[in-house]
Amino acid sequence: MLTALITGANRGLGRAVAEELASRGMTVIVGSRDDGAGAEAAAAIGHGATHVRLDVTDEASVRAAAERVAAEVGTLDVLVNNAGILPEATNPDPAEAVDLDMFRRTFETNLLGPVAVLEAFLPLVRRAAAGRVVNVTSTVGSLTDQTNPESAYYGMVLPAYQASKAALNNVTIALAKQLAETQIKVTSVCPGFVQTELTPINRDQAPLTAEQAAEVVVHAATLPADAQSGTFIDTNGTVPW
Repeated sequence: MLTALITGANRGLGRAVAEELASRGMTVIVGSRDDGAGAEAAAAIGHGATHVRLDVTDEASVRAAAERVAAEVGTLDVLVNNAGILPEATNPDPAEAVDLDMFRRTFETNLLGPVAVLEAFLPLVRRAAAGRVVNVTSTVGSLTDQTNPESAYYGMVLPAYQASKAALNNVTIALAKQLAETQIKVTSVCPGFVQTELTPINRDQAPLTAEQAAEVVVHAATLPADAQSGTFIDTNGTVPW
């Protein structure tokens, strides 16, 4: 039976991804900063789902989670870097585009967190017959869209968030190159504008439920052997970098 770990999986998009993968027969490990919330989510998901305390901003927590999964499972077939934050959306006193504190807070979770998770869990993914790594990013991080006046995303100015997602996309590219001679596929995925807590403002205007947005993430997590690695996709196909 395949095993999948999803960070930030106790609610929202991560929870929906965990539920769908579990329904497809995978043993899901719910990664959550709050141990109680993770346990509650795993119990609700069922299908043998378990949980592990995993705060992506805490290296000790990440290492401990990896050690536990290694001891209890031994391999990891699917790793979904889903945990993310968007503090700019609720910043009551927005500064200039160069807000150092905002960049530090955002990058700590959205970039350094996934890198820490990858470093700790990649050895387990390498042990799988055909590992899949999914980095949840966003089209708002696309440099092509940010510089195209005709893009629907052109007017969005969220410097720290956009930069963090663009940087995570670069990690996808680099990792895919490094793993080119393996069976591991690495994919960046934009789930779209989703009705989750990551979208605290105008959430009711988001067209996608977490369950609908989870479909493209699950697609990337279950790519066939002949699929290309190192791509950036959404529900419509390829997203420009």
